[in-house]
This record gives sequence, structure tokens and C-alpha cells, in this order.
Amino acid sequence: MSEIPETASGVVWQSSPPGSIYDYIKVASFSIGPDGLVDQWSRRATEQFGIEPAEVMGKDPIEVFMPAELRPRGHRKMAEILDGREWTGLVPFRMPDEDHAHGLAEVYVMPSETEGGRRAALCIVVDVRALRGIETDLAASQAIFGQSPFGFLLFGPDLTVVRANQRFAKVFGGAVSEHRGRTVHDYLSRPEAERMTAALKRVLDTGESVTDLQIVGSVPDSIDRRHWAVNLYRVHSGTGRPIGVAGLGIDVTRRHVAAREAASARRNLAILNEASARIGNSLDLETTARELLDVAVPGFCDLASVDLYQGLLSGDEAPPGHWGSSRPEGYGGASAELRRVAFASAVAGALPSDGLDGPESPDSPATGTPAWPRVGAVHHFPFSTPSAVALRTARVQTIPGEDRSLVQSTLAVPMVAHDAVIGLVQFSRAKGSEPFGERDRALAVELAARAAVCMDNARLYRREHERALILQRSLLPPGDPEAAGLDIACRYLPGNTATEVGGDWFDVIELPGHRTALVVGDVMGRGLRAAVAMGELRTAVRTLALLDLEPAEVLSALDEIARGLGSPSGAQQASRVAHKSRDPELSEVYLATCVYAVYDPVTRRCTFANAGHLPPILLEPGEEALLLDVPPGMPLGVGGEPFEEVQVELPEGSLLALYTDGLVESRDHPLDEGLSAFRAALTDPSRPSARRALPLQAGSVSPGRQGGTVSPGAGARSLEDICDHVLNTLDTHHGEDDIALLMARIQGMPTEAVGDWQLPREPRSVGRARELARTQLVAWELEPLVDTVELLVSELVTNALRYGEGEIRLRLLRDRTLVCEVWDAGLVQPRRRRARDTDEGGRGLQLVGLLSAAWGSRRTPRGKTVWFELALPDGDSAAEPSVEQLLSMF
Repeated sequence: MSEIPETASGVVWQSSPPGSIYDYIKVASFSIGPDGLVDQWSRRATEQFGIEPAEVMGKDPIEVFMPAELRPRGHRKMAEILDGREWTGLVPFRMPDEDHAHGLAEVYVMPSETEGGRRAALCIVVDVRALRGIETDLAASQAIFGQSPFGFLLFGPDLTVVRANQRFAKVFGGAVSEHRGRTVHDYLSRPEAERMTAALKRVLDTGESVTDLQIVGSVPDSIDRRHWAVNLYRVHSGTGRPIGVAGLGIDVTRRHVAAREAASARRNLAILNEASARIGNSLDLETTARELLDVAVPGFCDLASVDLYQGLLSGDEAPPGHWGSSRPEGYGGASAELRRVAFASAVAGALPSDGLDGPESPDSPATGTPAWPRVGAVHHFPFSTPSAVALRTARVQTIPGEDRSLVQSTLAVPMVAHDAVIGLVQFSRAKGSEPFGERDRALAVELAARAAVCMDNARLYRREHERALILQRSLLPPGDPEAAGLDIACRYLPGNTATEVGGDWFDVIELPGHRTALVVGDVMGRGLRAAVAMGELRTAVRTLALLDLEPAEVLSALDEIARGLGSPSGAQQASRVAHKSRDPELSEVYLATCVYAVYDPVTRRCTFANAGHLPPILLEPGEEALLLDVPPGMPLGVGGEPFEEVQVELPEGSLLALYTDGLVESRDHPLDEGLSAFRAALTDPSRPSARRALPLQAGSVSPGRQGGTVSPGAGARSLEDICDHVLNTLDTHHGEDDIALLMARIQGMPTEAVGDWQLPREPRSVGRARELARTQLVAWELEPLVDTVELLVSELVTNALRYGEGEIRLRLLRDRTLVCEVWDAGLVQPRRRRARDTDEGGRGLQLVGLLSAAWGSRRTPRGKTVWFELALPDGDSAAEPSVEQLLSMF
């Protein structure tokens, strides 16, 4: 019976449900009448002994159940019982069909009386084996429950604690009995308690066990978070009725910490691996800073920023460890100026200043309210802030978050590269995130160090890149080249984008008589080494051009210089010793190709000499672009072969293109296809040509045609547009080789800008020359130059009569300057000398050098030419020579 509830009508008896203690201990009963025979036999006795009532009713129980050797003693005990004595004891019993003892029963015999007042007995029998099993099970259960090193709870059907073991009480405090009647809400926070309660209900309702339920909480008098793995299973009675839920809790805090540390280590390794792959892909400081934050946020932290010293970003040079040594005036002991170059956040609505150490803007006083910097802002950190300390000491500083801030803590990590602090990176985690640990500090230092090295490499690259650009600009013509009778446009694209220098070059050199030398060359090789060799050759070309040598002579001298570039003894040894006899360990081979052309705007004739270079391309108005047949010759540096010259008359308005092989040749396209595409791009930008260029006949000195005419669209376009169109149209594969492109539109000198006269070899030709010069200058409205020109022409014609041979030719050329030339057949070059005080002559060339802007002489196929040049008047009267200048001639 389970309960005896009180009602208005009295006491109501209720039956107990199956599963009581009697089901476990196997209790049976029967009664013995006054005659000592069984007169009642219960159903429990039938179940326990397996004997039906008909088999035992009216029989002597001693004879039925007891072995033969124990029956005499049993009869004596029965007589005592029937005399009214109560007896309890252990009695061996047997089954009716067995001769030996079957088991041991504990018998409770109580005297009774019949209706007639006769004495009888009531017997209660318990199977001792079942009883002993129950005692063993109870002892084992108590041992497991009480001595278990894990917390053990037994919850009743109402989910209150029915029983707790000593280990549980030790963890949560108090005696074991004090925990009875409690619920999980008394031990856990509300979210965890609700989760635990839901699991208990599910186990009680379904009978399905729950294993490894992770519960987080804390124990009394401690704020540390603890982790438990809870196993729940339903408990049943002997008949299978659910009577509660048992819970076993195991403290897995250490396991959880170890797992968290292992996960943190794996995460850190993954971040480092990602950093190796993503940081430093660009040689740009700001891009590298953004790459660092892309790796750190949100995998490592929630907010981050990068500040770099302003001197580092501006390209200033600083000794090791002293990037922050220069501080702005008015900031006291604050850090040097920094610029915020990157900021990243995984927190919605976070500002660049949230949780980060407080710098002050240069626009605010040091004692004012901090002005939080945005990306690109220049600022500094006050002396006492952790960030300033980190910059000074090159050590990581931890900055706790403020109460009103969303940040829990911040790591201020100095960025150190080659023992120099170049900036500061701040990593912050928001409240609710896991705080920074020692592993995190080490990872932050490693990330900052890797980024710092990449940034320092970017700084060094930028410095070398700027130097390379300065070198490259110094090796190429400055600005837009100008030349008489030519409209010029040029392009240079280096193949090595890392240094932007290479071995290709072009040049436009002004020569006497308004002539122009056009040069394009290509040193074999790439990078800085080829650029240095190119610079030497370009300087040599300019020097040789000033000697006014013929193009073939220029290339021959240049070939000797190229052969001497790699020789330790210089060009002299190269000219004396065969190229193949050089010691390969002491010399390098420098080979180059070059095309050298001299253009005369008066005659519109251009003289070419080629040293293994690609042929020039000429586009005449209304015609198709063609390759000029210029003998290629051997590359510079090979030696042993002469160079040939070819003279071509260029029509007015035609285009001349000189270029290097990077424009028309690549791995994917042969040279013929590139040349054909180049010619098509020059001829008509709207109709690419699919036809390759055919070889020209050898020995031709004037341009031959290789196809029909096309529309003269090229003449209407500017040269700049044509250069851009060519580079955009051709498949140049920029990056494989350097590209140099020099284009010139032929604009011959107008007839009215040239005065040319033949003078007989007689004294009166001096006066005639003065008269012709005066008349021409007046026609050109150059009256301010008449007196100077008359004087200098008189001196040069006189020298031609005195020291020269053959007829005399006088020529005046007007373009951006005025050039006067006197030709004769003599081979002796004039030499300027200082006359003695007593000499009556010998001062003519001194006078020419004093009054002209430039003068000189050059050889011609039939003699020589002496010339001088004067600047055109700009409206002011020409400056007269000073007394000191005139006296210097004496």
C-alpha cells in the first residue's frame, strides 16, 4: 500500500502497485491446522515452491518439505509451535520430487487459533537465496553510489533530488541530506538549468539515455567556469515501472581546457599558414597592412588597426631602430608621427577608435580631447599610453577595455623589422570573446613580425624602385624630343616590372646643320645589368654623334666599345686581342643591336646603318607600311665585320618607325607575324593585315612597295595616338621583353627656310657672301642678327679662301635656330688657337666662338663644312659682347 489518504468518510485503503519490496524478496505463506497438516496454501507459495494446493493440502509439511534426516527434529518443533510457541529460524527444504535439500528458507511461524479455539499456526516463508542477493545488490549499490569519484544524483518522478552521493555534496557543499528535494535550478544558471531539465524530462518520458551532455556552470565560492559531462538514464522498479532518473556527472574542465588549447593551437597554426600565403603578396606598404588585418580579423581578433611611422611612408632614411626618433614640435614626450594605414572590424557598427589605445591628432593639443584617427590620418600616441610604451620598448603591451567600451582587451604589438620598430598593430577582442592568452600574445608577435618584414621589404623595394626609375629616366631622353623637320613620339616599356629598367633604349640627338640622329638599341639581357650596359652604350653613341661621324663609322666605334665593356682592361685591350681569347672568368660578353640613322631636313634624306637590329618601317602617305632594306650587319660586341650604310629619301608626311624586338616578337608568335601585325597597325587601325611582310630585294636604297595603296588615315592621326594604338593593338606580351618605340613624321624644311649659294674661289666672294646673308636675313625679318652674321660669314669665307680648296658653298638654315654653313673641298679641319699680341690675324675663330651660340666643323664626302649657330631674336636687341670678352682675344 502506498498511501492512506484522509477523506470525509474515514480511511480508504488503496492497493500498492506492482513492484514493492515483496516482489524482490519472494515471500510466501501457508497455515497449519490443529492436526499439524497444511490447511491453507497461498498463491505466492505455489509460485515460490512450484507446488499446487492440491498436492500439499492435508499433508504434513515436515514430511513434504524437509529431508528425511531432519524430520524428527522438525516434528518436535511443530509440537512446540502447536503448543503456542512462536519460532523463527532457517530451515532447509526440498521439493516433493527430490530427496536432497533444494534450498534454505527463513521461516516465521506464529501461533493462531481456529474458530473452535483450537491451536494452529501461520507460516511465512522467505527464500534466503533471494534475500541474500538483495542484500548483496544493496551493498554493491551503496558502494557504487557512496564511494564513486563522480557526482551521482537520483531524481524522482517530479525531477527533484531523491538522493545524492558524497562526491556531489563535496563539490556543491553541504551534507548529503541537504540536497534532497532540490532541483537543477539550485545548481546551474537559468539557461543551463532549463537545458538540463529538458533532458531529464525526455529521459523520464522516453527511456532513452543521454550520454555526454555538456553542462557549463560554477561551484559555490568560485567564479571559474567548470565543464561537466552528464550521463542520464531512467531507473525502473522490479516490475519495470519508471521510478526516476539517475544522473552521473564527470568534471571534464581539464579535458575541455586541453581541447580548447589544442583547438587554439590548431587555429594559430592555421592563421600562421594563412599569413604565410596572404601577407607580403604585394610590395606596397598599405596593401601589406590590409593583408595582415584580413588574416587577423575575424580569425584571431574582432578589431585591429595598423599605424606606421610617417617617416617610413614618406621614404625618409633612418638608422636602425630609429624610425620613431624624430618627434614633431609641440608634442612633448609623445611618439613620433604615425599614420593609420589600415583598420578592420568584425563587430557591426564598430568605429576605428573602439577599444584601441587613444592617440592624439596633430590638429589637437597634447592636453586636449583625443581625436581618434581614421584611416589615412596622421597622429601620435601620448607618452604615458601603453601604445607609446610598446613603441619605445619594442615589447607587447596589454590594454584592458573600458567599462563603456565594447572591447574586452587589446594587444599593442610593435612591428619590428631588422631591429627597428616601424609601426604598431593593435589586436582587440570584444566582450564575450575568449580573453587573450600567452599563446595569443606569441601569435600576435609572430603576425606583426611577419608583416613588418614584408613592409620593410616593400620599403626597400620602393627605395630601389625609385632609384631604378631615376637611373632609367637619366638614360632616356628627357621630355618630348624635338628635331628640325621631324614630329617625334616615343614609348618605352620595361620588361622587368619589378625594377622598371632594361636594356632597350632610344635617343634623339641634334646634329649640326639641323640634322638629327635617331637611335634605337637593345642590349641582350634584362634588368639592372643590361640597363647599366645600355647606359654606357648610349653615352658612347652621344659622344660619337658629336664628332659628326658617318653612321657606319659610329657603329664601328661603338662595336669596339661594346667589346671592351666586359673586359677588365677596357676597350684598348679589346681592340688588340681577339674576342675569343678573353678569360671567361675575368670578362663578360656584352652584345647589343642598334640602328643609327641621320636625317637631313633640307634634303629629306636619311642615312641608315644597322648592327643586327630589326629593319626600320616606313609608311608613306596613301601607301602600305613597308620594311626598309637596311643590311642588318653583326651585333655590337661581335667585331670583325664592317657596317654598311643605306641612304633613303623620305617623302613629305611619311612615318618612320624604329623599334625593338619586344614589340613584335614573343614566345607564342614568331617574328614574321609580329612584323606583319605591326605594319597592319600602322597602315590602317580599323583593318588588321593578315599578310606577312615579304623580303625586299638586296641592294635597294629607295623604298620599294609591297602591296596596294590604302587610305591615308595615318597621316591624319597624331603620332601619340599612333603609338598608343600600336601598343594596344599588338600582342606585345608585356613583361617578356623590353619595348622601345620611336616614331617620326617627316616634315622637311620648307624651301623658303633655306638659303644656298655657290661662290667662286676669288676674294670678292667675301663681300658677295656678306651681301647674300644680309639680304636673306632681311627677308626672314631677322634684322637684329644681320651685323653678327655678316661678320662671322666674312671670317668663315675668308678662312675657306685662305686655307681651303675648290668652290665655296654658303648655306643659311632657319628653324628653331639660325645655322650658317660654309663648305669647301679642303680636308684640313680648322683649329682654334690663341693669337700672340703681335699677330695681326689668327683671331677669326675666337671671334666666331665668342659671338655664336655654338660652332664647329665636320667632314663631308667632298671636303669639310664649318658652321656656327645663333639663337633667333625674341624681341630684345641682341646682347653685345663685353669689353672683357673682346680683350680675351688678345
